Amino acid sequence: MVRRARRINRELAEVYPYAHPELDFRNPFELLVATVLSAQTTDLRVNQTTPALFAAYPTPEDMAEAVPEELEEIIRPTGFFRAKAKSLMGLSQALRDNYGGEVPGRIEDLVTLPGVGRKTANVVLGNAFGVPGITVDTHFGRLVRRFKWTEQEDPEKVEAEICAIFPKSEWTMLSHRVVFHGRRICHARKPACGACPIAPLCPAYGEGETDPEKAQKLLKYEKGGQPGQRLSPPPDYPGLPAAPLGARTEP
Repeated sequence: MVRRARRINRELAEVYPYAHPELDFRNPFELLVATVLSAQTTDLRVNQTTPALFAAYPTPEDMAEAVPEELEEIIRPTGFFRAKAKSLMGLSQALRDNYGGEVPGRIEDLVTLPGVGRKTANVVLGNAFGVPGITVDTHFGRLVRRFKWTEQEDPEKVEAEICAIFPKSEWTMLSHRVVFHGRRICHARKPACGACPIAPLCPAYGEGETDPEKAQKLLKYEKGGQPGQRLSPPPDYPGLPAAPLGARTEP
């Protein structure tokens, strides 16, 4: 299983050499806020919402002093906006009061912030500080169970078991590759098995569409010729940037 898992990781690295976090951010604070907002919504919707948010509240000090109703209105498109606004103001106040307005670079500190669990902390550490971490979101958990790397459902147990399979240096990029694959090809309801480059290695092959032509039509984002999640993707991203909030897009 370990040999097959590591080979799948190598294959995914060839398929997605451009894998990256799909949240737009320019600094650790923006990534922390965007990750908190991403709960129960798409990265695209977060990316469409954060330009106005960071224009209004560029620093933790600014967000800590926000009028709750005004903050709620800006982040309303991401859903659960009242709870998220409370978390954002709480974590901003904690950063201001306890960390000099800077996002800490240790998981022990990050998880003390309101609205921040291990998943969010690992996203921030891996992508803003270069500290390796496994990010167990819904896509990651679903695929590692399909790949038979774990049978665990609890995210912390999943994280522990996957960490044991791969070298620490691979953790952050492994997370991106698996999530990319889950969003583009290995979908929850109808995986595009017939268009999957790692099909020969996958124990779950056949759960989805195996006909190559039909499977090809299921591909999403750049694999299907559609825009990605980010309005400002990295320079090496081969797909199209997403459209701003309110812009007309193709169905």
